[in-house]
Amino acid sequence: MEFFPLLFLLFLFALLYFTTIRPQQKRQKEINAMLDALEKGDEISTAGGILGKVRNIKGPYVAIEVSENVTFKIQKTAIANTLPKGTIDSINS
Repeated sequence: MEFFPLLFLLFLFALLYFTTIRPQQKRQKEINAMLDALEKGDEISTAGGILGKVRNIKGPYVAIEVSENVTFKIQKTAIANTLPKGTIDSINS
């Protein structure tokens, strides 16, 4: 009976780790891998919902072309995901 509180705390910590901390760390690794693999010509979607093609990468900033001759500079952290090639063209037609 004297070990019950300790076992209960260990169980709660394990539950917290496997339900929140570990999945969050896994998702962060996936995001970092996506940002590291980013290259010129990739189609992306920002956290704000803007679609564009990567034109230039300079440190933590990315220049994306959202329309012909319209370029935005954003932080890499604002990129939500990469899109399959041709997604933007299929939306515009």
